[in-house]
Amino acid sequence: MRDINIFCFGFGKVAKNFIKKLKLENFNINLSTTSRDITKQHKIDDIAYNSYQFNDKRFDANLIEKLKKSDHILISIPPVNGVDIVIKNFSKIIKISNPKWITYLSATSVYGNYNGEWVNEESKTNPTSSNGIGRAESEKNWLSLFKNEKLPIQIFRLSGIYSNQNNILLRLKSGNINIINKKDHFFSRVHVEDIANVLFKSLSNFKAGEIYNISDDKPSSSKEITLYGVKILNLEKPETIEVKDIESEMLKNFYKDSKKVSNKKMKNFFEYKLKFPTYVEGLNYIRNNLI
Repeated sequence: MRDINIFCFGFGKVAKNFIKKLKLENFNINLSTTSRDITKQHKIDDIAYNSYQFNDKRFDANLIEKLKKSDHILISIPPVNGVDIVIKNFSKIIKISNPKWITYLSATSVYGNYNGEWVNEESKTNPTSSNGIGRAESEKNWLSLFKNEKLPIQIFRLSGIYSNQNNILLRLKSGNINIINKKDHFFSRVHVEDIANVLFKSLSNFKAGEIYNISDDKPSSSKEITLYGVKILNLEKPETIEVKDIESEMLKNFYKDSKKVSNKKMKNFFEYKLKFPTYVEGLNYIRNNLI
């Protein structure tokens, strides 16, 4: 059984699925995480761990010793008001902790709008949203730590994440969804299990200073995916609305950007075959096994 001493800044669906993958692969896991809430002990898959308080206002100083002893560090906390609070508070500690592996989870929002054209890791970043602007700045700061301090850092740019617990089929069944009418609007997505699997692959195949897009093979429109969900669930088609009639500011921002995200670098470097190469396999698996 292999040992791993891992510190997760943030413990959302990607980090949780990564820990579950490590458990499946028979790792002996020494886990510490952070949360905005007060420090507590938790369990995941019979793994006891401390979740230390950390937000933009304060942190539990007890986490410092755990961080110093960690050989693997996963960062999934987004910037707060444009500031990477992990770098702000802990870059000096991370420098002296001598980790083997640091992964910063960014997002493909850093590319901005490409009017439906393909982007890859060499494409210029020109984010249009505050989230994308903050992510792009964080990437620069993490890469500076790689260059200046020789820290083993890789960056994963994640496409839109869906999971067995959060997906279009459940939203369709709840009736809380519309079809958005915007011609030639493309975005990429990826199932959370594929992210966890690539993270796992990177434990044994790691190159510091690299950026990888993590996405599936089939960029599509929201309308296409919604209509496919309607078809396999045999439901009535939801109401169609125009982009200008969207009430959610976050959703409006989503429709500002249109791009197809290439995953070729990810698949080639990690020699990874996607479990869910498109939304078709992913949604059919969810329908057949979970709904």
